[in-house]
Amino acid sequence: MHRSEARIQTLIDLHNRTVAADKPDLLNYKRGGAWISISARNFDATVRSATLGLYSLGVRSGDRVALLSENRPEWTAADLAVLHCGAADVPIYSTQAPPQVRYILGDAGVEILIISDREQYDRVREALDALPHLRTIIVFDAWDNIDDRRVMTWETLLANGRQTHAAEPQLFDTLAASVATDTLATIIYTSGTTGEPKGVCLTHANIVSNVLASHEVLPFDPGTVVLSFLPLSHIFERSGFYLYLYGGATIYYAESIDRVAANLVEIRPHFMASVPRLFEKIYARAMERTEEEGGAKAAIARWAVETGEAWADAASRGRRIGAALRIKHAIASKLVFSKWRAAMGGRIRYFISGGAPLSPQLARIFYAAGMPILQGYGLTESSPVITANTPENNRLGSSGKPIAGVEVKIAPDGEILASGPNIMSGYYNKPDDTASALQADELGRVWLHTGDIGHLDQDGYLFITDRKKDLLKTSGGKYIAPQPIENAIKQSRFVSQAVVIGDDRKFPAALIVPEMEALRSYAALKNIPYNDAAELISHPKIVDLFERQVEKYTPDLAQFERIKAVALLDRELTVEGGELTPTLKVRRRIVTDKYKDLIDRMYAAKENSIVSGKKRDNGTNGS
Repeated sequence: MHRSEARIQTLIDLHNRTVAADKPDLLNYKRGGAWISISARNFDATVRSATLGLYSLGVRSGDRVALLSENRPEWTAADLAVLHCGAADVPIYSTQAPPQVRYILGDAGVEILIISDREQYDRVREALDALPHLRTIIVFDAWDNIDDRRVMTWETLLANGRQTHAAEPQLFDTLAASVATDTLATIIYTSGTTGEPKGVCLTHANIVSNVLASHEVLPFDPGTVVLSFLPLSHIFERSGFYLYLYGGATIYYAESIDRVAANLVEIRPHFMASVPRLFEKIYARAMERTEEEGGAKAAIARWAVETGEAWADAASRGRRIGAALRIKHAIASKLVFSKWRAAMGGRIRYFISGGAPLSPQLARIFYAAGMPILQGYGLTESSPVITANTPENNRLGSSGKPIAGVEVKIAPDGEILASGPNIMSGYYNKPDDTASALQADELGRVWLHTGDIGHLDQDGYLFITDRKKDLLKTSGGKYIAPQPIENAIKQSRFVSQAVVIGDDRKFPAALIVPEMEALRSYAALKNIPYNDAAELISHPKIVDLFERQVEKYTPDLAQFERIKAVALLDRELTVEGGELTPTLKVRRRIVTDKYKDLIDRMYAAKENSIVSGKKRDNGTNGS
């Protein structure tokens, strides 16, 4: 550990390091069509005022303050203000359903909530009104005629803080000095993919150890420009944000997920963290555009991708690349990949992918395009990084090696176990769940049972197979890992989303959401008539197309893993619909419950076709 890092023991220390650099454009956000910069000095002033404003409201060490807002500079300032009080913040996704908001606020015993604006307030007001212990609601953006006595504006909070400072000039420094390494920094509630959300308790030491270890493998400097768009309420982006602050990077808040593409071109970042879903969409859209152009351009794009994958496979493994392949890759880069790089702003050094396994094909394609994706692995319970690939050692398809201070081992049943200073202290008010997740070995060392299945290769790189609880068990007793199959299916340019099912069934099947633009282009090319999306996806030729696509991209599956039935859906799985978590993971139980009738019909139709001796039926569609 570097000497400068040895002094960074809490997130307060990290903030002080950031402020000392006095960066003029530390944080940047867009308002009225123009980018506005916030200097480190002004940011520190806001944090100080917010800290003392919260103190004037009675916030003390050990209290919990919730944050319900989209990403914005005030979110970051509020976060650090809570931490300076010695309190713990409870971040809530801005898309979280009102009943979940009510549960989290109640379970964590939150008395003060910081919220973004009237739209967010109106969305969850019924839930807030059901919480008698919630005494203050601080809003970033005020509105006229506020009829809730609990509501205080952000500006009023800051003004109160400035008054408190005038009365007690040393108070801020006294509060900051009282924060210790074992002080609880945050309670982050899991997305509840497999049950009731649990509050993960992370201390300052947990998060700081992870930031410092991550900085060793992903160094940032004051010249680095980053775009932040994943929710700060998730530990992946939040810990990454602390990493950017520690490294002195220039940070831009994306306007929204819909504006990420435009923001990339505007600010030309060197770095961005994301989840695989975004990379899937970027690639699908790039290929759709070339297919729409047709002719030679489409053929060249397909050739470039094939060439790039071959080159990336060899280059990433350190194999000798022949002259012919080098020349072809250079041509592909000039004709196709250069356009992709320009669409990403032209300065991307690398992306980081987390939250879910990245398709190996996507990893190869982006690597070949000169925008390598460094896949990592972690959980909220591990602050979050456990393993990571690096710019120097990027084994495509893997989640990298354990970062400094973290140890990984594989249990006899294949579960990934992790130990280190980044591992949570436990689940809030859930001793049984804590005891199940954190288990000590014979030497007294505590290991986190991640719930993920994977293996380490001979060089120590981690490969993730699936979630332990996501494994499907057919009625014949065979276990199937759905995520690798789903990633293989999503290689098709016609597939937007795929969910493999088959628990307690005779064979696995797939629910598929098509890439509708690509599908409409195909229908026009094949002269397939239709009036709406539901009619298009039910057409026998379209169902046949998807069955053939599944066969094409899953040729190496064992017989019991092969997808034997397909159902097409005419709408995307979404966070708002409850099928995805805020970090875009599939809630399998919700999906299978919601589409139970469709799934039952699909299986019945396929089993009837098997009995009657048909080689392939026309599948089933959903609407």
